[in-house]
Amino acid sequence: MSARPDTLGETRLWLAQRFSAAVLAICVVIHLGGMIMTVQAGLTAAEIIGRVGGHAGWFAFYVVFVLAAAIHAPIGLRTVLSEMMAIPKHHAGLLALVFGLFQAALGLKAVWGFYRLGGGA
Repeated sequence: MSARPDTLGETRLWLAQRFSAAVLAICVVIHLGGMIMTVQAGLTAAEIIGRVGGHAGWFAFYVVFVLAAAIHAPIGLRTVLSEMMAIPKHHAGLLALVFGLFQAALGLKAVWGFYRLGGGA
């Protein structure tokens, strides 16, 4: 007996949101830890850019952070739109997809810009 197609799709979205939540939790801890350390060390913006900007490891970390957020948030938005606003799931899914793509594009642009500030690429 196979699952109904809509049930399978909902399960995949549920799994994607849970996986992206786990990735986001790790990224938030690392990001906030870094921010706390830089504040305690009294680093200036120029010193932070000098240490982090242009660094391929930090670039990869923030790309993962942005992509996890761009997966996680639209799935939740889709649910809110379809349940609270009485928008059909198909339309809610399209709106959420557009939002997610926009979020990913802006986030990746910011990460790329910061990377280039430090002399990367």
